[in-house]
Amino acid sequence: MSIRAAVLNAVLVIIVALVALQTAVVVSSAIATRFRRRRDAIFPNRQPARLSEVAEDNVVTLYTYGMDLYDAMLQDIRKATQTICIESFIWKGDTIGSAFKEAIIDQAKRGVEVFVIFDSFANMVVPRAFKLFPDNIHTYRYRAWRRPLDVIDPRRLARDHRKLLIVDERIGYLGGYNIGDLYGAKWRDTHVRIEGDAARQLHASFADFWTEHAGSAVRPKATQAPALQPHVRLYINNPTRIMFPIRSMYIEAIDLAKDRILLTTPYFVPDRFVLESLIRAAKRGVSVQLLVPEQSNHLLADWLARTYFTKCLRRGIRIFLYQGAMIHAKTATIDGEWTTVGTANLDRLSLMGNHEVNVEFFGAQLARQMEDIFIEDRAHGRELLLHEWLKRPLVQKLGELVLSPYWPFL
Repeated sequence: MSIRAAVLNAVLVIIVALVALQTAVVVSSAIATRFRRRRDAIFPNRQPARLSEVAEDNVVTLYTYGMDLYDAMLQDIRKATQTICIESFIWKGDTIGSAFKEAIIDQAKRGVEVFVIFDSFANMVVPRAFKLFPDNIHTYRYRAWRRPLDVIDPRRLARDHRKLLIVDERIGYLGGYNIGDLYGAKWRDTHVRIEGDAARQLHASFADFWTEHAGSAVRPKATQAPALQPHVRLYINNPTRIMFPIRSMYIEAIDLAKDRILLTTPYFVPDRFVLESLIRAAKRGVSVQLLVPEQSNHLLADWLARTYFTKCLRRGIRIFLYQGAMIHAKTATIDGEWTTVGTANLDRLSLMGNHEVNVEFFGAQLARQMEDIFIEDRAHGRELLLHEWLKRPLVQKLGELVLSPYWPFL
């Protein structure tokens, strides 16, 4: 055997061994996540914050406890007189999920036009019977790919990660909450209710998604076109059109920060440009604080997030690990003036992959509330310090190194 052939064989063996090791770690992580012991959730139950000065003719309410949110959503559904548009990444067939299903069925019987969208892949484990709705409810089961060749088209790999409820074009909800018992009582998340003209933007977003993907002759109609709102803006990721404005929104806001950046995300797997924006902000003296779960529902995502911790801590970014519950909120507030709440995580799939929607708010009143929520959440966690982090076990460092190539898939 020639030297060249020997070298090629050795390289091939190394590649195969590395792939086998990565696969083993991924499979082990998936199994560990599946059987990870669920602890009783312990976190503050903050009352909904109703804010009337966010923008003219718009009342905004913040929800950080799922059961309060679900109660409000169900009340608005039961008061609907014209249309209900509901879109959820995950819709469990449990007590909460059944309550939502029964509520919209009752309203459809009363003549309210109801449109439902849910992600087909994310709800594979939900019983098939639960996912069947009466004929008088317009239902679309979003599928990322429909033909074999779609799996090689990045635009067709996106999932519908959005969570929306719009009632009568005047009330809109969006944020991180899926629909289910687990999320209502055991996860810490953030959702926002908008009552007023800005809710028309959400209705238009839902209608556009339905028109583009559902292929149905019946479409949600708008009685009035949405108008531009100076203090409330909607950002919609559309992978089919290769449009990802949420990522640009984050980078621009971070680059303009002067004093403080408070970020909460369940999965921190940023691309190079988002990470560099955060590092530049810290370098120019901005207080950059990141809140993530100490233990999320995806062990692989936890391992990948930790590949970024060393660089962040060395550059002055403070990291807080939320304890006692899974924190699933996707929020940020900057300089006491700017806020975003939505469905997009700070990871590659959300920022440059899935269908997502975030709302951006300008105003001190909402920003103050978001800062209070962040401070309260931060107190429920522990700060990760650089000297502590550098002493983590060697096996953990090796695991992070092995898994680092998987960041584009999360």
